[in-house]
Amino acid sequence: MKKYIPNTITAANLFSGCLSIIATFDGNLTIAAKYIVIAAVLDFFDGFAARLLKVSSEIGKELDSMADMVSFGVAPTFIFYALTKQYLPLTANYPLLAYLPLIMIIFSAIRLAIFNIDVRQLESFIGIPTPANALFICAIPFVLTHGPNEAIKLYTSMGFIVMYPLIASYLLIAEIPLFALKFKNYSIQSNKIRYLFIISSIVLLLFFKFFGISLIILLYLLLSLVNNYIHFKNEIQSRN
Repeated sequence: MKKYIPNTITAANLFSGCLSIIATFDGNLTIAAKYIVIAAVLDFFDGFAARLLKVSSEIGKELDSMADMVSFGVAPTFIFYALTKQYLPLTANYPLLAYLPLIMIIFSAIRLAIFNIDVRQLESFIGIPTPANALFICAIPFVLTHGPNEAIKLYTSMGFIVMYPLIASYLLIAEIPLFALKFKNYSIQSNKIRYLFIISSIVLLLFFKFFGISLIILLYLLLSLVNNYIHFKNEIQSRN
C-alpha cells in the first residue's frame, strides 16, 4: 500500500497543475498561481515520501516528469501568455508576439528530458529547475495586485514581457551548476550556502512580501554563481 503514496501525491501535483490552467482560461491569474504553488509543495512531498518510505519506481519517475511538465512548464507559461496579451500593446499589431511565451513550454520539456538522463544532476542541478521558473512567474499576478509600484511597472513593461521568456528559456537549459536544497547532514560547515539561502529567503519574504518570491529566485541564481566561483577557486588552489 505504501508504494502508492508517492505516486498519489504526484497525481495530486498534476491535478493541481490542470486546475491552474483552467483558472487561467477563466481569467483568475492569482488563483492559477496559487494552484502552482500547491503543486510545488506536492512536488516536494512526493520525493520526500518516496525517500521516507524507501519506495521508488520507474513509473513514479516518469509520472513525476509528466506532472512537472504540466504544473511547472505548461501552467505558468499560460499565466505569462495571459499577462502578455493584457499588458503588451504590440500584440494588437503583431499577434504572433503574444505566442513568444510558449517557447518556455518547449524549453521546460527539454530541461526535464535532460534532467532524467543527466547523472550529473543527482545531487545538484544544471540549469534552473522548472519549479523555480514557475514560482517566479507565479509571483507576478500577486505583485500586480499588491505591489510594490516599482515592481508593477517592471512586470508590465514591454522589455520585461518580451525578454523574460527568452532569458528563462536559456536558463532552463544553461550549463550553469546550481545547488540543491538537499541536506546529507545538518552541519553548518557542509551547508553554509543552503542555510544562507534559507535565512535570506525568509528575510526577503518578510520585507518584500510577494515580490520577495521573485527576489528569492534571483538570489538562488546569484548564490549558485558565487558557490561555483568558490569551488573553482578552491580547485585551482588545490592543484597548485
